[in-house]
Formats: sequence, C-alpha cells, structure tokens
Amino acid sequence: MNGVDLVKAELEGYFRLVGELSFDTVPNLVERGEELFDGSPVLCIDLSGVDRADSAGLALLIEWTRSAREEGKQIRFVNIPAQMRDIARVSGLDNVLPFSREDFSKASRSAG
Repeated sequence: MNGVDLVKAELEGYFRLVGELSFDTVPNLVERGEELFDGSPVLCIDLSGVDRADSAGLALLIEWTRSAREEGKQIRFVNIPAQMRDIARVSGLDNVLPFSREDFSKASRSAG
C-alpha cells in the first residue's frame, strides 16, 4: 500500500497532496482534513503530487468541498491529475467540484 501526505505550503491556506488517493489512504486524510479548515478563509489544494487516485479520492474532494462550504470558506483544487478529471467527468462531478485550470505556481504567485 502506498501512502499519502497532506503538506502545508508556505502560503496560508495552500496545501499539497502527495501520494496515492485510494480506499486505503483516504480515511486518514478525512481526519487530517480538519487542519485545512483551521486557518485561512480561502483554501487551495494542489493535486500535482497525486500519483494515483480512485473514486475514494474523488469522494475526499467532495467531503472537503462540503466541509469548506459549511465553514463559510472558499476552496479550489488545482493541478488535478487526468485520472481524477476523468473519474469526475464520468460521474458528472467535474462541474460541481471547484477545479481550477490555474496551476499552483501561478496561484501561489498571485496570492503573494
């Protein structure tokens, strides 16, 4: 089983997911996701470090989107791997989830 990590970036509200988003790894991220909602009112999650994802990974993004809305925060996901975009498109969630076409490096520069 491969692991996954949620890494806080230098900029407030910016995080990076690194590793595999699967049925084995997502439960730990749901618990750790609470740290996302403790700070900035705007959250940006970079998915460029995701090696592999299944539908559990997409469910995680849905959960974080729901939690952010409940907390009154904005959230967006950048650098979405093609595999996740495909799963989202097939399941009709590509227009529901806050996917951004802007890459993380551009988002980081504009936030600073």
